[in-house]
Amino acid sequence: MGTLLFRMVLVELVRVFIVALIAITMILLLAGIVTEAGQHGLAPRQILAAIPLLIPSTLPYTIPATTLFAVCVVYGRLSQDNEILAIRAAGINVFEVIKPGLVLGCAMSLMTMVLYFQIIPVTHAMLRALVFHDAEELLYSMLGKQGTLSHANLPYAMIVKGVQGRKLIHPTFKRRDAKGDIDLVAQAREADLRVNLAKGQLLIHMRHGTASFQDGSRGYFEDRVWEVPLPSNLSSETSKRARDLTWQEILQKKEEWIQSSKKTAQEMVEFTHKQGEVADKAQADAHLKNLVQREKYEIQQALFMDVELLMRPALSLGCMGFILVGAPIGIWLSKSDYLSAFITCFLPIVLVYYPLMLCGTGMAKEGKLDPLMLVWGADIVLALVGSCFLLKLCRT
Repeated sequence: MGTLLFRMVLVELVRVFIVALIAITMILLLAGIVTEAGQHGLAPRQILAAIPLLIPSTLPYTIPATTLFAVCVVYGRLSQDNEILAIRAAGINVFEVIKPGLVLGCAMSLMTMVLYFQIIPVTHAMLRALVFHDAEELLYSMLGKQGTLSHANLPYAMIVKGVQGRKLIHPTFKRRDAKGDIDLVAQAREADLRVNLAKGQLLIHMRHGTASFQDGSRGYFEDRVWEVPLPSNLSSETSKRARDLTWQEILQKKEEWIQSSKKTAQEMVEFTHKQGEVADKAQADAHLKNLVQREKYEIQQALFMDVELLMRPALSLGCMGFILVGAPIGIWLSKSDYLSAFITCFLPIVLVYYPLMLCGTGMAKEGKLDPLMLVWGADIVLALVGSCFLLKLCRT
């Protein structure tokens, strides 16, 4: 690894990799995430504050593609300039040229694994804390941009004619009861919003308005505060997905779901023995059905955590597979231009590797087959194909 050839190839790989990684990451952020955030009413200051926290989430997608791009470009250029031919003529095995690519792939796999295991969950938590801390500004931005605040999971909706600073102009507040029917409609001349972080509540302070209730009554108020829950996506810890959890948190959650399913199973056994003593058979059957559904849900959640534990290292090691496939193909095709070298290698991977990974992960979450083989199947196929390519290249 200390040879001049190794260092020259590695430096060229790293140079192309860094430039491409910065370009692809910035394009992904600007064209996708930032645009989507702007459409949902995030203020420019919030977007700028969120960008550093969003970058780690994009790297597991950009690093493998950038690694493949760097390998295809560098090895394609070496082959196009007849440097591979000169190396073989000097009696040097072509594997010596592939070694820097393997080192890069190993380093990127480790980096992606570190991102998945710790950094991404931490930055997701920081991002949620940032949004929750700026909840008032976020809600004002949404109302100013969209003129409405509503969601199917929220028991209320709010419409405004305009927003001036911290003042809502001619707001209309509608509240739904447990059945989903509107039981209150309040309209006012102006209002403002306050967030109670401790209670997770949104306080709608309305002034000079009228309120109409479900029973037909109507009244005028000078000053009134309506307390409603905050949107769950701003503050709920229960809505955290498996990808938002650290490695230790996933292990802990998995154990909690397993213990909960065991407890439910034991409760089912005990209830089955006592079912004959219950007078209301319909109620007993309904309760037993609920227990079965709850146990099924808990087992499924434990399976989700298990799949996440398998998926993170599997996706991380995809970089090594990309090196094994990309380096031989780049040399054989001898293409020195960026676009053709990248597309030639990336299209087969897009058509084979990612569909296998997505299908395998989906089937693993459904519990149809062994999760280990389903999640790691795409990496195994990629490693076998890449190893065959590499052996063929080194023997020629």
